[in-house]
Amino acid sequence: MFTRQNIYELGDDWAEPILWYARGVKAMKARPLDDVTSWLFYGAIHGYLRWLWDLHGVTAQNGPEFSYANGLRYVDQCQHQSWFFLPWHRGYLLALERQVRREIEILGGPHDTWALPYWNYFKAGQKTLPPAFKSAAWPDGSNDNPLFVSQRWGVMIDGPASDFEGFINLGPMGDREFSGPGNGGSTGFGGRPTGFNWTGGDNGGCESQPHNNVHGLVGGESPTQTIPDTTRRLPGLMGVPQTAAIDPIFYLHHCNIDRLWASWNANELGRLVINPNDWRNPSGDDWLDGPEASGDREFFMPDIDGTPWGYTPRELAYLNARDSRDGRNGMADFPNVAALQYEYDDLTPGDVVPPDPLVARHDALGLPAPTPVAAQPSGGAIVSRSKTVELVGVGQGRMAIASPARQRTVVTLDAPPTSRLASSFRGEGQGASQPDRVFLNLENVRAKSDVVLLQVFVGLSDGADPAESPDNLAGTVSLFGSGLSSDFNGKHAGNGINHVLEVTDIFSRLHLTTGLAAADIAVDVIPVGEVREDDAVEIGNISLYRQGE
Repeated sequence: MFTRQNIYELGDDWAEPILWYARGVKAMKARPLDDVTSWLFYGAIHGYLRWLWDLHGVTAQNGPEFSYANGLRYVDQCQHQSWFFLPWHRGYLLALERQVRREIEILGGPHDTWALPYWNYFKAGQKTLPPAFKSAAWPDGSNDNPLFVSQRWGVMIDGPASDFEGFINLGPMGDREFSGPGNGGSTGFGGRPTGFNWTGGDNGGCESQPHNNVHGLVGGESPTQTIPDTTRRLPGLMGVPQTAAIDPIFYLHHCNIDRLWASWNANELGRLVINPNDWRNPSGDDWLDGPEASGDREFFMPDIDGTPWGYTPRELAYLNARDSRDGRNGMADFPNVAALQYEYDDLTPGDVVPPDPLVARHDALGLPAPTPVAAQPSGGAIVSRSKTVELVGVGQGRMAIASPARQRTVVTLDAPPTSRLASSFRGEGQGASQPDRVFLNLENVRAKSDVVLLQVFVGLSDGADPAESPDNLAGTVSLFGSGLSSDFNGKHAGNGINHVLEVTDIFSRLHLTTGLAAADIAVDVIPVGEVREDDAVEIGNISLYRQGE
């Protein structure tokens, strides 16, 4: 059993697991791009854009490429805006971890115990980049530390936590379903059903927050260097999917995302099971067998000997034989699948265990406490409860975003669905086990820059200072991946990404203060930092939906 540990709690900035990670990375970096066990090839598996790699100096113009066969099998494989986002990245981490472990074995190190550390940026004192990644120097003073890259310009590198801690949160951990109904409602913790999807469409909850935001907050953009023939600043490696995995911090960030998924599955946080599929992964073959089941591209990683390792979510759904969640599911659901044999030293998401949001909401609305259901036997099929998703109001169309403007649209609420929403808040729904949830949709968000962050406020009065109205903050949206999804020649015809923000708490408070009488609701979009005209940031429309049972 390998144990992945918190990098900040290893006892030293250069504790043995960090030192051996650096040595393994250095060995992989010594190999050329066309070697499938090299560091650069692993980066290309996640995403590859040669002109941008050349611009960063990662590759040399007119330098060697990988073979066509290896490119076809492995490259540009990362799953985004996909319900395969979590299992694909779990397989990617396992493959990289095995390769580094092999390098450690060759170097005579502790390969039989070494595991990737994770970076838990939700704990106090651990919110900025771990020290071993900040300097070009090794502990002995030599200046070729492979964990250091100069192309990091975001505020999480060394800025005070007050500069960014409001931009990342654990909100999606409270979404009880892996895959929500979509169509304006929740996309779930893990994302809506898709085939093989490299970019474009709907973000899943955990992918959107904290995953995307951390990428932008680490990558940032160069204070001086621009992309040729534009005014757009060069993004940091972590800020763009096609360069992110070149940065060694990528894998510690994704270890934390994988840990959050394990925490969500494990349900060790005292959350109630209200519906049989709460905190459970999808049980259908369309997820378990991956995109290949529908005739789409299969997931492959290079094994340590360079041969292909194909995998499916079925094989990676749970960490180890103990991950059974009191018999509700886990490895017992898949008796013919070998356990992955790794674990995390701590599944608490941040400093404390957050309260169950549904229980807290019932209490705030003065409704009876939700009733838990009996545990479902291991191996039982998940029965999805039907959902009603209804449009409540729409905005005023396209919004172009550029600094320093604060853009406002007005969402006009339609009286009948608003009345049904208010009725559910009073506990008057027909047979519903919980009051409606409310979602703000930013539709068809397009941009040429991936590192832009947008703060979205709902219900601010005219002249109100957003900084003094934190309760009106619907969320901070990262445009990570927008460059690819805005390509009119791409698979999604440049339709961009849809961002779904849960605003249930905001509307619960409005209900308690105004009764949710049909009205106009202001939505303000405020860029974080500078957004240039060349960044071409726009929102197709903003709409509001209710989701009930």
